[in-house]
Amino acid sequence: MKLKSLLAVAATGAIIIGMSACSSTASTTSGSTAAAATGLIGVAMPTKSSQRWIADGDNIKKQLEAAGFTVDLEYAQDDIPTQVTQIENMITKGAKALIIASIDGTTLTNTLQTAADNKIPVIAYDRLIRDSNNVDYYATFDNYKVGVEQGTSLLTGLGVLGADGKDTGNKGPFNVELFAGSPDDNNATFFFNGAMDTLKPYIASGVVKVASGQTDFKSVATLRWDGATAQARMENILTSTYSNGTTKVNGILSPYDGISRGLISAVTSAGYKVGAGFPIITGQDAELDSVKAINSGEQYSTIYKDTRELAKVAVSMAQALLTGSTPETNDTKTYDNGKKVIPAYLLQPVAVTKADVQKVLIDGGYYTSAQVSG
Repeated sequence: MKLKSLLAVAATGAIIIGMSACSSTASTTSGSTAAAATGLIGVAMPTKSSQRWIADGDNIKKQLEAAGFTVDLEYAQDDIPTQVTQIENMITKGAKALIIASIDGTTLTNTLQTAADNKIPVIAYDRLIRDSNNVDYYATFDNYKVGVEQGTSLLTGLGVLGADGKDTGNKGPFNVELFAGSPDDNNATFFFNGAMDTLKPYIASGVVKVASGQTDFKSVATLRWDGATAQARMENILTSTYSNGTTKVNGILSPYDGISRGLISAVTSAGYKVGAGFPIITGQDAELDSVKAINSGEQYSTIYKDTRELAKVAVSMAQALLTGSTPETNDTKTYDNGKKVIPAYLLQPVAVTKADVQKVLIDGGYYTSAQVSG
């Protein structure tokens, strides 16, 4: 895994370099004009059911308060009407800006029009808000690359690709099943497309075989990223496709750690044992329970997205907007929300396997050794 380690270091360096530039912008906009950057900021998060979103909310709140803002942080528990009401209340309270990680990126058009009428800028956080002209900026990771990393990791775990990233000549065939994220989350299609663009040549050549035949996004999407929903679907696939006693599932493309844990439960219940022959399962978000699962051999990999750094980007954007400056962006072409292209700042994701946990997650200060081993 030498190349993977080098890539992790390089990607981590890219984050640091990118954030150095972003931090430079933040310091510029918060210098002589810092006194103007005060007031209430509304932060709308989708749910507390994922450890990742709790960390996002906590990091944004902490950094905004350190910058002198008052923060209204709300979680909607994946209920769309609740999130709409929460954002409307933030507007009523006199929020100066809104940072929104939407549940369904198509349902906020009327609410954001109210924000625009009150001259409140809107920053879409990690999830693109669609069908609205009233989204000003987008803070996220390179979502297509997340999918590429997931597909590459799956192929590496199967032995199709080597540590150098090159084809090993292993012809398999390997039975793989595909899972995608929620169809109402714009990111889910970016993840899936990145992964499929990576896997398709191997599917076409027969090295990788999707035994269930379920390959289109609509068939493999998982509403609300729900692990139990994914588990039930995987159990059905195991019963319908892998119950003959000879066909085994070798790998599963999972877009998110919560889904991965549901998949682990499904294959474990079907009699798969950790070790040789256990499916290669990917993931995303480096949630603590999944990092532990990686160390135990149940999950092969995850995609690490440092929420501390994404919070810095969102806070820097808010500061710039409220001090009359232009937020820093590094992508002005990719994210069309159906009404306009939203200027974005993209951070780089990092693929993490068991070999990378210490260097990337523990040495990087994201988790402690006690947390990972506890």
